[in-house]
Amino acid sequence: MADAINWGDWERRVAELWAAFDTVDVDAFLARIDALAAELPAGHAIGLFERASAQDSTGNEAKAERLYRQALENGLQGIRRRRATIQLASTLRNLGRADEGVALLNAELTQPADELDDAVVAFLALCLVDTGQAKQAAALALGSLSRHLPRYNRSLKRYAEAVRTDA
Repeated sequence: MADAINWGDWERRVAELWAAFDTVDVDAFLARIDALAAELPAGHAIGLFERASAQDSTGNEAKAERLYRQALENGLQGIRRRRATIQLASTLRNLGRADEGVALLNAELTQPADELDDAVVAFLALCLVDTGQAKQAAALALGSLSRHLPRYNRSLKRYAEAVRTDA
């Protein structure tokens, strides 16, 4: 039962497993993620998201897509919802369906700002390149980058807007 879950401990164990990703055998990693997800009630959005992320990170995009969609349908919220949307769009791109990724990420651009804004733009740019919209992709990426430069911010932002208008 979810009430019996010590969320702090569960989150810590998930974070530790992800931190060890590069040192854990793929099958063992997937089994451990599945075991952690199984501690939550069946169909729990967070468990589905963690399983989707694990499948995605180990090259199983088709399985990941199904799990991401289930997690979102089951009410995934907060930063994990945004991560799931970004990751699903990337997965769709890898599956040859970048146009679906563009639609998801364009919708995500209308959401309240957070620390993943640049990730939304970056993956949208990748999807746009795959749909033949390289100029639009460059304009988005340059516009996002312009916020992080120590100098030339306004100039780069204007250039990005010019590229976008030309696209």
